[in-house]
Amino acid sequence: MSVQPRLQRFNQNVLSKYQIYNSIFMTLPFDSITKTGVLLPLFHETCKKGFKNGDDPTTIVETFFKKYQARRNQQSQFNLLFRFIQYIERQVVLFDAIEDAAFPVVNNMDGIGTMRSLKESATSDNKLEVLRQYLEEFKVRIVLTAHPTQFYPGSVLGIITDLTKAIRENNLLEINQLLAQLGKTPFFKKNKPTPYDEAVSLVWYLENVFYYSFGSIFDYIQQNIFDNKDIDNNIINVGFWPGGDRDGNPFVTPEITFKVANKLKQAILKNYYRDVRRLKRKLTFNGLEERVGKLESQLYRSFIDEGDVPVISLQDFETELKAIRSLVIKEHQSLYLTEINSLLNKICLFGYHFAILDIRQDSRVHESVFNSLAEELITSKNGIFPDNYFELSAKEQVKLLSEVKGKVDLSLLKDEELLKTFKTIKTVKQIQQNNGERACHRYIISNTQSTLHVMQLFAMLKLAAFQDDLTIDIGPLFETVPDLEVAHIVMEELYTNPAYAKHLKKRQNKQLIMLGFSDGTKDGGYLMANWAIFKAKERLTEVSRKYNVDVIFFDGRGGPPARGGGKTHQFYASLGPTIEAKQVQLTIQGQTISSNFGTLDSSQYNLEQLISSGIYNKLEMNSPMTDAEREVMEGLANISYKTYSDFKNHPMFVPYLERMSTLKYYAKTNIGSRPSKRGKSDSLKFEDLRAIPFVGSWSLLKQNVPGFYGVGTALKQYEDRGEFDKVEALYKNSKFFKTLVGNSMMSLSKSFFDLTKYMSEDAEFGPFWDIIHNEYQITKTLLLKLTGFSTLMENHPASKASVDIRETIVLPLLTIQQYALKKIQQLEKEQPKDEELIKIYEKLVTRSLFGNINASRNSA
Repeated sequence: MSVQPRLQRFNQNVLSKYQIYNSIFMTLPFDSITKTGVLLPLFHETCKKGFKNGDDPTTIVETFFKKYQARRNQQSQFNLLFRFIQYIERQVVLFDAIEDAAFPVVNNMDGIGTMRSLKESATSDNKLEVLRQYLEEFKVRIVLTAHPTQFYPGSVLGIITDLTKAIRENNLLEINQLLAQLGKTPFFKKNKPTPYDEAVSLVWYLENVFYYSFGSIFDYIQQNIFDNKDIDNNIINVGFWPGGDRDGNPFVTPEITFKVANKLKQAILKNYYRDVRRLKRKLTFNGLEERVGKLESQLYRSFIDEGDVPVISLQDFETELKAIRSLVIKEHQSLYLTEINSLLNKICLFGYHFAILDIRQDSRVHESVFNSLAEELITSKNGIFPDNYFELSAKEQVKLLSEVKGKVDLSLLKDEELLKTFKTIKTVKQIQQNNGERACHRYIISNTQSTLHVMQLFAMLKLAAFQDDLTIDIGPLFETVPDLEVAHIVMEELYTNPAYAKHLKKRQNKQLIMLGFSDGTKDGGYLMANWAIFKAKERLTEVSRKYNVDVIFFDGRGGPPARGGGKTHQFYASLGPTIEAKQVQLTIQGQTISSNFGTLDSSQYNLEQLISSGIYNKLEMNSPMTDAEREVMEGLANISYKTYSDFKNHPMFVPYLERMSTLKYYAKTNIGSRPSKRGKSDSLKFEDLRAIPFVGSWSLLKQNVPGFYGVGTALKQYEDRGEFDKVEALYKNSKFFKTLVGNSMMSLSKSFFDLTKYMSEDAEFGPFWDIIHNEYQITKTLLLKLTGFSTLMENHPASKASVDIRETIVLPLLTIQQYALKKIQQLEKEQPKDEELIKIYEKLVTRSLFGNINASRNSA
């Protein structure tokens, strides 16, 4: 039987179903406002025609009311606009659920990039043994972060899950009830979540999705690639940032960190208990039923008891299960052996920690805290630091910190931040004792700029809790373009530091290095951020190999291409032999968690794609770029960087974002526990902007600047010089450059300048809008020329269709948002100000943020 093209499968299983279920949804009577479901399609049509005719959002909204609802008073008009927002938010949820339900049909679950495909191609190429060897050391780690890029409360995520199941089963009665439930369930959060709330919402994915999808992949590898032998490598694992990431989040305390670690342990014990309970119903044989029953009882007492130490240790649990397995093989014809092996595999993957809790803090906070520590210890004359410590050079300070010894009494510390840092370090040690070392073994320093930044933490870890037995990995995070350029120098200084080298030896000579795409793009623009990270990885690989250190790269990648996201597996498959790739580690956040890993099918498929991307990179060994190709890449990146830097330094850049975008409204949405900007000053500075509100604001303007700005100008210069053929050769030969181009196209395809065309006539911001629009036009024209496509994303028709439908669904939302922003600007100029009216329009802006952001879930 021939398989239909992917686009056809998408149209039949997603688009057609959406049209059917949406028509049911639109007829449901949710509220006292009559005919909302009837009026929304009319409003949608008005928006479409209006933008086509060159109208601005204000004209479109006013035309609609004049034409269809002339008798409504202002209050009634506001009510209807809020109802439109309410309906559209739910249309997005409906589309999410339909896409999730159709996932295994639209995507080939045994196709290219899956474990089955990988195994079959390795077998046919006689590389199965090579594949086994590689899987004995290769790892993939996805790290869940609480970075707020999604606005669904837990109740709505539950509805999406149930709706997905009902749609898959074509259960019309259930679908009808769930759509009605959806209509009455609030989408917004009245209060900001605490870091613990964020952790609890992500633990849901661990318990209900990852436990099964990770287990299923590991089972497949064991059964089909390793012929049922035990694998001494937990190939896939999950990291966790909520409750551990305190960078810019004053609400993450040592108590919260401990509470989250405990929650993770309780969750995995509960899942083990359920599995053992199922086993007990099957292993009803002499001498086994009682043993499994005892295990069940011990696990039950372990997870209901909130105490630190479980009733049964991880080692005893595993040993007993292996003894049961031996008896089943020896005396009971291996009945239910697969189920026992599967549980043992999960123990290998998740231990008693479930997810690995990372600690993260900014180097500037550490520096301030460390200086307070040095001052307090010098004052107390305890001999740990000499009186002249602050007069020493950075090199001398590093040497002194390498040899630091002693233990600091917490009761002597007066500085609050310092006390918090030391308590956090003590908490890490406590978590390791309770949940195992793997539970919390990484401390990431964001904004690392020097060797001293690493050694300050090195010394504090020892003085606070670890002394000479430092069972924790220190991971410097290099983010800005200048920091990336010196990263290899910092690491060489660390590798040649006797104390740090000794510490690395104890950690199996493995060094974690994190590279941040989000702030890199914000700082250097799209092309330069990606190229600077690529080059930094090459230099770091070279220096690490020189000192026999296994470097592990951990990528801080966001959802959209502007934050390092996009087609992630293609990115990893595109790296050549000059970059170490024994592990793939990346952050997953917001809507990327729910869209790429939110269901068993999507989670399994995307995890397999990540595993195979790293392995294909190893087995196929992409050729490194030639010197000529590198020269072109360097030239493009430099032109792009200068173009973006000039744009970023434009006097209108920050005012434009502050006054013409939704930037300041992010703080009012209550989706994340951390503040929406760094620093405490009232005035907005570029360096204080967080990457998520920054990228999100450009996205809501439908301008997506961080995903393309500077690319067009760079290509244009090559075209003007008659050297465009060099760029074409680079595109043809370099998978890395091809991936960058594809992801930038995705950013362009989600831009819609007709929405903000009215800004071009603004006396203050018109010329600035023109600058952005011109760069968009140049980039689009030249990327189409480069690829030979007639439309953007032509090579990904199903993804393009999904983007197009989502953009269509939210068009009225974007129109309402821009209309409200414009009204606020007008009202702000009037005297006296109508504060009440301004508040209503601000509420319209904030409420329309939700659906707009949620709709862009397929940006990853």
